[in-house]
Amino acid sequence: MPDVSVIIPTYDRSEFLRTAIASVLAQTLQDFEIIVVDDASADDTQEVVGNLDDGRIRYIRHEINKGVAATRNTGVLNSKGKYIAFLDDDDKWFPEKLKKQFDLLETRPRIVGGVYTGSLAVEATSRKTLFRLTPTKRGNIFDEIFMQDSIAPTSTFFLRKECFEKVGLFDVSLDFGEDFDMWLRISKEFQFEYIEQPLVTFSVPDNKPSLSANYELKIRGTEAQLKKYASFYALDRKTYSRRYLKLGVLYCYNGNIGKGREALIRAIKIYFFDPRHYFNLALSLLGANNFKKLKTLKETVGRLNLS
Repeated sequence: MPDVSVIIPTYDRSEFLRTAIASVLAQTLQDFEIIVVDDASADDTQEVVGNLDDGRIRYIRHEINKGVAATRNTGVLNSKGKYIAFLDDDDKWFPEKLKKQFDLLETRPRIVGGVYTGSLAVEATSRKTLFRLTPTKRGNIFDEIFMQDSIAPTSTFFLRKECFEKVGLFDVSLDFGEDFDMWLRISKEFQFEYIEQPLVTFSVPDNKPSLSANYELKIRGTEAQLKKYASFYALDRKTYSRRYLKLGVLYCYNGNIGKGREALIRAIKIYFFDPRHYFNLALSLLGANNFKKLKTLKETVGRLNLS
């Protein structure tokens, strides 16, 4: 039985997959299995994996596309390690990533269910570093995840397999935000540790659409979160209003200004005192194209200040 099961979900990105797998094979901790779960790719993914001569690599193919949640679930269900680590097919690990997380979690009590790390966002083609994410939350982090809608990229997580035995698998009914949902559920039962050092690079595609840029999926995911966690949101009006702020911005990005304004107005009604609600509502009056241009400019400036 290997110490670690590395699960790599993939779909039509064989050109990135080679690099992702190579970063696992280069780890200083070598007691692992790699489970590549192909979600019905139409490219040469199967050939790319088949050409890798390493008995630790297992290839599983979905005959129909099932989505990222189901693809990760297939990996978890077929894993043999006592720890599970996820790696997206366009991300990359630094060589000491698994070793540092393994060593840390081995010294912690079982109530500590996982370790996540710092990370670097890089542009897919140029590999230019865009910004750095540095973790700051450990222990009981449920509130932080709930308020922030995230905690770290999925490729930074290293978890005890018993986390999934306790809380179940990824929710396949969620088109987007299934990772947020999973970390939220695990954090209700387990504590988390972190390693501040960036040990992962995650790609920000620059030449084709990515899941993160698919506003329809994000809208459906946010609406599903609002429904699934309604009882929690009722306890925190500020966080509840931020979810409607997010939903309003997504609708505006997607060109549906009317729906966007409805969500932004609801955010204001839930919590009056957040100036971002009014700022985004005012931007929506400029039309969808100007809204997106100004928001993109603001986010770009913010990232530059963080880098």
